[in-house]
Amino acid sequence: MNANSYNGLSLAYIGDAIFELYIRKYVLSLGYTKVNDLHKQVIKYTSGEGQSFFIHKFLELNILNDEEIMIFKRGRNSHVNSSRKNLELKDYLDATGFEALMGFLYLDDKTERLEELINLCIRLRGEKDEKEF
Repeated sequence: MNANSYNGLSLAYIGDAIFELYIRKYVLSLGYTKVNDLHKQVIKYTSGEGQSFFIHKFLELNILNDEEIMIFKRGRNSHVNSSRKNLELKDYLDATGFEALMGFLYLDDKTERLEELINLCIRLRGEKDEKEF
């Protein structure tokens, strides 16, 4: 598939699913078995707030290449008519850009890079949890 042929929202659509699948697999590997517990852990990563946090960290750490930043911006700047309840529009748009980046890497068969960034999200979330604890 030519990932560049998709608009930002289409990339975000598939990226949302891919990121959630990886995170669900990770959370299962931690030994959670109750669905409610699984859900509580997964949304720490997959919520708009979580995804916005991750993309801001990626940018702060300067780990994205020019193409990845362009894809993030393509998703972020998509024409979104509404945002989720209890989430600022800016965070919603940043989360959409994050999802677009995940979708692009998946569709462009850049699995190694996709997994590298997802593993970084897992580490960053762990660090955030430690600071809040």
